[in-house]
Amino acid sequence: MTYENSQVFIVSETNTITITEAAQAHFGKLLEQQPEGTNIRVFVVNPGTPNAECGVSYCPTEAVEASDTEFKYDALSAFVDEVSLPFLEEAEIDYVTDKMGSQLTLKAPNAKMRKVNDDAPLMERVDYAIQSQINPQLASHGGFISLHEITEDGIAVIQFGGGCNGCSMVDMTLKEGVEKELLQMFEGELTAVRDVTEHAHGDHSYY
Repeated sequence: MTYENSQVFIVSETNTITITEAAQAHFGKLLEQQPEGTNIRVFVVNPGTPNAECGVSYCPTEAVEASDTEFKYDALSAFVDEVSLPFLEEAEIDYVTDKMGSQLTLKAPNAKMRKVNDDAPLMERVDYAIQSQINPQLASHGGFISLHEITEDGIAVIQFGGGCNGCSMVDMTLKEGVEKELLQMFEGELTAVRDVTEHAHGDHSYY
């Protein structure tokens, strides 16, 4: 989803944090009740790990560090510490109102793993795609996959874990989901995806 009217002015040329107009208006109302000069801080707790979480807090002038990056918006600034910065690339903060009420939403697709360059080795790019795009989809079923290797003939060797290990739908998940998605993303580079999971016998197994 894009927000054409949301203007973002950034200090860094390589990172962007989108704060929609609705979210800016929400922050503006909150900041009116704070001491003059207070802005917001966007940060990531446990960046680069499976437990990474994005957060927002007040940032008074005395809390700004020399190493912070300032993102300037119409009515406020957002400060980001140097550790969180690479993990907040392409992050988006929105304020959504629906029948259930209003809530602030934070999306940080690179919080768990920093984005890799387009010219990075294939192994790194495939692993990034798995961690940032495929595993979030599998997480709703309590599962995940990990990349073991990419063979010389372009076969990505993966292993299922969590709720996917022993699931009766794992073959369909592999062929219709994971393999199809990865082959589309890395057309001409990957030829197939192979599962080496040892789906053990047990209460969770389909054998």
